[in-house]
Amino acid sequence: MAGGARASDVLRSIRGLAVPSRLEGMARFGIETRTALGVTVTELRGLARGLGRDHELAADLWACGIHEARILASIVDDPAAVTEEQMETWLRGFDSWDLCDQACGNLFDRTPFAFDKALEWSVREPEFEKRAGFALMATSAVHRRDWPDRDFHVFLPRIRAEATDERNYVKKAVSWALRQIGKRSAELHARALRTAREIEAIDARSARWIAGDVLRELESPAARRRLARSAGR
Repeated sequence: MAGGARASDVLRSIRGLAVPSRLEGMARFGIETRTALGVTVTELRGLARGLGRDHELAADLWACGIHEARILASIVDDPAAVTEEQMETWLRGFDSWDLCDQACGNLFDRTPFAFDKALEWSVREPEFEKRAGFALMATSAVHRRDWPDRDFHVFLPRIRAEATDERNYVKKAVSWALRQIGKRSAELHARALRTAREIEAIDARSARWIAGDVLRELESPAARRRLARSAGR
């Protein structure tokens, strides 16, 4: 089936799952709904299971501009076929935190460019481009088991340096990145805690919020039990 024809079929399936009454709830969670239909990510993942990896289909779904179709594109695309140019093009299309995080966690963090883009994007000025840098750090900490822990050391000074950005979607992503790095191993847990304490000393509201968010999770009993189980393996 030609790529465009297949994309049309998939779009019909997406529209068939749409529940417009969900849009109000999505908006309350800060999701941009101007191009959304009201389809859950769970439903999109179910649809993706029947599609497999398809780079051409992903390009067509992204190009249509529909919010859920773009999320589905990030699920079905083939990381091995993704180029830096594509990543930059999609990045400029991020208009909502969920699209940003889905693209990073479903696709971008599995590409050969993930490490460099995390650093590059984390100093960009546009809010969702900058968020994408830290989202890549966070999702890579979870998914990239082929990276040694020392690779994540490089992210910590950048996290500390950008902890004064007061924008909501940036500061939440900075916290997310540090928390996920800290949950990766005992060694990174200790480094993340030190970084959080350094951030806590910065005279900025966002820094104090980030430090509190990170310390609350990484010093929790659940976090310590998780580390103990990991050390016993």
